[in-house]
Amino acid sequence: MGIYSYIKGSLIDKSDDTVVVDNNGIGYEIICPYSISDTLGSSGDEVKVYIYQSVREDDITLYGFSTLQMKEMFLSLIQVSGIGPKVAHSICSQVEPDRFALAVIGGDISFLTSVKGLGKKGAERIVLELKDKLNKSGAASAAKKAISIPVKAGGKAPESSVISDAVEALVVLGYKEQAAAEAVSVAYEDDITLQNLIKKSLKSLAR
Repeated sequence: MGIYSYIKGSLIDKSDDTVVVDNNGIGYEIICPYSISDTLGSSGDEVKVYIYQSVREDDITLYGFSTLQMKEMFLSLIQVSGIGPKVAHSICSQVEPDRFALAVIGGDISFLTSVKGLGKKGAERIVLELKDKLNKSGAASAAKKAISIPVKAGGKAPESSVISDAVEALVVLGYKEQAAAEAVSVAYEDDITLQNLIKKSLKSLAR
């Protein structure tokens, strides 16, 4: 992981592929496709850009993200063999974290291959390796704890499959098992869909 977590400053300029953020008189050029930078604001606005610093022998590149959840997704992706920062960032610019996690735990190769720049072999590696990460983590035991959500007065018994899948989805995105279980417990409500539970849990983790 790079040495920077985020940069706060004035948004000086943005193009289709980059933004420039001024922080204390230094302009940081950050790789940030318009699909991401469009949510940051307009030129002159004070912004917060989560970043990953990629260092190679002949190049130092900053990749930008509008949310911490997006950066966590990126960090999970670059752990997959054959998926470098450029491809991972491209995926993040096209797919929301909750939908990506849903595709991984559901083994939805066809959805992943609809992402520009991601072929079938790459999509299969993402599913295989991130699911393997789940098997090696404590996600299963954390999910069992989350399932013991107290039933609200007049409410239904929690749906164990939805809860366990949501915990696994958050672990796929890079969150610790216990934090994932707690977030799902807070976010769960009667008749909530899996994707909405993932999205609501991510918002809880962002607070």
